[in-house]
Amino acid sequence: MLVPGGSDGAAPGSGPAVSASPNAREQAKERAESESAEDDALVASRPPGLAEPAKKELAQQLVASAENSTLRWRETYGIIEDVGDGVGYTAGIVGFTTGTHDLLALVEGYTKDHPDNGLAEFLPALREVDGTDSHEGLDPGFTKAWRAESEKSAFRAAQEAERDRVYFDPAVRMAKLDGLGTLGQFVYYDAMVRRGPDTGPDGFYGIRERAMRKAETPGRGGDEETFLEAFLEVRRAAMLARKPGADTSRVDTVQRRFLREGNLELATPLTWQVNGSTFRIP
Repeated sequence: MLVPGGSDGAAPGSGPAVSASPNAREQAKERAESESAEDDALVASRPPGLAEPAKKELAQQLVASAENSTLRWRETYGIIEDVGDGVGYTAGIVGFTTGTHDLLALVEGYTKDHPDNGLAEFLPALREVDGTDSHEGLDPGFTKAWRAESEKSAFRAAQEAERDRVYFDPAVRMAKLDGLGTLGQFVYYDAMVRRGPDTGPDGFYGIRERAMRKAETPGRGGDEETFLEAFLEVRRAAMLARKPGADTSRVDTVQRRFLREGNLELATPLTWQVNGSTFRIP
């Protein structure tokens, strides 16, 4: 198991710091769709940005450096542990958790396509513990089953597909509608992964709304760097409000560093520090 290193006001290696109930996720989804349904052509007209394959790979490396202190994110499919942050087991490439619905949604979707998989027997228990930190019905056996299933290419593909559906695609879409370039799209993606796609004050959409009270998005005529500074300021404050003294390096010495260097397109080479470690991508 890789040494975890997450830093968003929750314990290292954990999933979204805000518990994302099914209702909250649906509200967030509806909010995103209501804001963007008539803007399909606008989104399609934008450059690929973070969705370009090399940039998407870079985005996952950046996330993995903060979540698991590695750039080798493909080694994290089978990670699973309870780090005592109140959301049960955290697992996989973006920290799906048994307490915030996304792990349940992943296993339910995977089981529809692969009904005989090794995690299917745990679905009743996963439904029961959803929204809690309980392991009831999961121990013993669930962690071993997760690691075994994560050796299969189909489950790895399912993790990536759920990552894209819940986190990556909505974040990049919203960022493009807000007129943000590649760095801004990553800022949104990282916040979506860590804070959850919720509308509450600590969820991604809540942070975005609070940032928009401080600065206009480029899509509404504002300055891109000014808006991103406002967004990161709000996000950092949310991290510290949740856990005073939290490590805020994924904002301070990763995203703010790139922003203050004027690297709005996330051009490589990149050097950054997170959780006490230095990383470089040539």
